[in-house]
Parts: sequence; structure tokens; C-alpha cells
Amino acid sequence: MDEDREREPESDVDPSADLDMVTLFSSSNHKAEMEAMSIRALMESNDIPAIVVGPSTIPSLEFQVQVPRHLLDDAQRVLEEARAAGPEAAEEASEASEDAV
Repeated sequence: MDEDREREPESDVDPSADLDMVTLFSSSNHKAEMEAMSIRALMESNDIPAIVVGPSTIPSLEFQVQVPRHLLDDAQRVLEEARAAGPEAAEEASEASEDAV
């Protein structure tokens, strides 16, 4: 009968909490979706996976950018540096990346 029982598949999934997604940014203001998309792009350009969570059909609800827990410190540092550099630096980086293509 033991042969008839199904075996549990072996899993390669890491059960640690480091893989949990945590909120880096959260806002429900009128430009939250645009800001969230910009932050996601900033994270991905720094090799930090990020997702945007939020309903685009109901703009009064909150938008979030989430990153893996183990990269949260790096993500916060990148975001702080980008905010300190201001919009001019973002425009320059955008132009530089377009020129590289």
C-alpha cells in the first residue's frame, strides 16, 4: 500500500522570509501610480526586482512598490540617492540610456 501513496514532490523553494516582498513605497495621492512606476523602473535599473501593487481602475486607492525583503536596504538607499539627486539627474540618466541604445 505504501507504493500506492503519492510522494510529495521535492521542492527547490527557499522557505526563508528573505524572499517575501515588502513595501518600499506607498501612496494614494493623485500621482501615486506615476511615482510608483518610476520607482519600479529605478529599482529594476539597479538590478533590484520590484512590482507595483495597486488598482489602476480605482485611483483613490493606494499604490505600492514592493521589493524582496533581503534587498530592502539596497532599495531604500537607491531611492534616497535618486530623490537627493532630483529630477534633473533622472532626466540625464534617461537621456544617457537612450543614447546607449
